[in-house]
Amino acid sequence: MVDPKSPRPDRLRGLREVVDGPLHGIAGRFSRFLSARWPHSALVIFTRECTGRPRKVAGDAEMINRVTIDELDQLKARVDPGTPVAANAMIGGVTRAVWVLLDPVGTLLVLVPRTPRKRLPEAEELAGFFGIVATSIRQQVAQASPDYLAESRAASSERARTITEMVAAHESALLSILNTLRSSGLDDRRARLTATETASAALVALRSARESDLSLSEEPAPAAFTKLRKNIRQLLKHHEVSLEFIAPGKTARPLPGEVAYAARAMTRTVVLAFAAQPRLARLRIAWSCDGGSLLIDVRDQEAGELDVSTLSRELEGRARTLGAAVDLDAVPGWGSRANIALPLDSPATHSGEPRLTSLNTREHEVLRLLAQGKRNKAIADELGVTESTVKFHVTGVLRKLDVGSRGEAAALARNAELTPPAPAR
Repeated sequence: MVDPKSPRPDRLRGLREVVDGPLHGIAGRFSRFLSARWPHSALVIFTRECTGRPRKVAGDAEMINRVTIDELDQLKARVDPGTPVAANAMIGGVTRAVWVLLDPVGTLLVLVPRTPRKRLPEAEELAGFFGIVATSIRQQVAQASPDYLAESRAASSERARTITEMVAAHESALLSILNTLRSSGLDDRRARLTATETASAALVALRSARESDLSLSEEPAPAAFTKLRKNIRQLLKHHEVSLEFIAPGKTARPLPGEVAYAARAMTRTVVLAFAAQPRLARLRIAWSCDGGSLLIDVRDQEAGELDVSTLSRELEGRARTLGAAVDLDAVPGWGSRANIALPLDSPATHSGEPRLTSLNTREHEVLRLLAQGKRNKAIADELGVTESTVKFHVTGVLRKLDVGSRGEAAALARNAELTPPAPAR
């Protein structure tokens, strides 16, 4: 990775390497880019734009795995946008010296310096670098690229499963405590009352934590459609076209974050294709939910000159990633229509095929490199970790995919088109 202290053209090329790659690996690339000028043991990027993984982390695994969203929210509230600071803050359950920067778009950067300092060196330059990275993240999410959608869907599935298991286990434990403390066999009334109140509060807090975490990964369908409507009006403000918007009902099921972003991106793509027709006087844009899918319906009533083949290619990547069904039709003189059905849940597991969505971010990276035929040492070098760490992740991949060898895991990844082919050398 290019040293930020090198000549400006080299720095810009190095920064391009940071933003030009899969979103789930951007924290690691940015950490390597900053390491020479701002030595740090851990890096965290926090953005609510990414509903699947709002925390993007790199560095000391023991530390970053303990960083909570609540800690980051509290730190975010303490700093002013665009003003990098050195401070002490609770990170990973421990008060540490940190360098903190909140970009004006709302994305937070936290660095844990190797050597605590009272001042953050070259603060303005760091703010400039992070501004480009934060903008890149925001644009990638807004565009809902297939790579982002696949990562977000995997993260959402992992998060939902973890939350459900955690809540079930803790709820059971706390209910047992409550039942015990309410027993008539305990005669110390005051102690029992105090303990009951404590356990009740913990139970409420646990349920609230679940609701708070789900709020990060879901959007109410009407609210998602409102964002789309504002965007469409802005896109077509110079077109003389009458727009009709049909919003989903208030009782519609909440949309997983990746579905909401994909739905807006795909609807924008469709609307722009409709607007490219020589004659377009009226456009109807509707979203609805049938319980298991978000249904997108866009149609005109007269032009009928939609370039169906081009639009189909433009929608193909996102549709394939999320298992969406796309139906396009155009009849000259009568009208054009586009119907898209986006499943709200992850696709069902194919017979005999383990679910790739069970893998976390690092396991996806390891599997991608396995599918390219790389051995543990090469994988460790590329990811910037030790061979023992790679072995640990490989074991996790084999277990989650229910396969017995690296070759089987690699074949599964290639068959599912999870990874691109290895670059030519």
